[in-house]
Amino acid sequence: MFTGIIEHLGTVAALTPIEGGARLELEPIDLGSPLRRGESLAVNGVCLTSLPNDRGVFVADLSNETLSVTSLGRLVRGTRVNLERALALGALLGGHIVQGHVDAVGQLVDSRREGEFAVFRWSFPREFGDFIISKGSIAVDGVSLTVVEPDATSFAAALIPETLLRTNLGDSRIGDAVNLEFDMMAKYAVKLLGPYRPNRD
Repeated sequence: MFTGIIEHLGTVAALTPIEGGARLELEPIDLGSPLRRGESLAVNGVCLTSLPNDRGVFVADLSNETLSVTSLGRLVRGTRVNLERALALGALLGGHIVQGHVDAVGQLVDSRREGEFAVFRWSFPREFGDFIISKGSIAVDGVSLTVVEPDATSFAAALIPETLLRTNLGDSRIGDAVNLEFDMMAKYAVKLLGPYRPNRD
């Protein structure tokens, strides 16, 4: 479980194909304390499991399923990625509840700078429209953001200077793919209330 508050930026050292998937390795980074074998780390919003190694770097295996439903398969050496360690009981919940289970891949379709601030707009697959509401939460590449001006296939979010500085969203270009995780409470609400909703087809 995560909060969508990015703690560190990492850099991809290698993404190597292996049988049944790929192996991701990040360049060495100080995460405050070493990752234990089996510990979870969110990389661009994707919950990955730390593998043991003798070099003190983060290494994780990515299944073909992960590669097919996230943007991690597009990573290249030198790409900056958002990192967040798993939430500890008793820690501050500064963002919203994020599982690290990506629902869809979207694209940056518009960006507008407003001084040191910015407003970005991302696309999302139409079938996820029920999970998007104005002022609701969404995780974009693992970053907890507040939805504004949603429509049937896109939403915007206002980014403060701190977000642009401390996450890789400040590096974004039009057309870049991002991992989207819709608000867990919205998904449960739609699932539970689905049988009672009027047919909108």
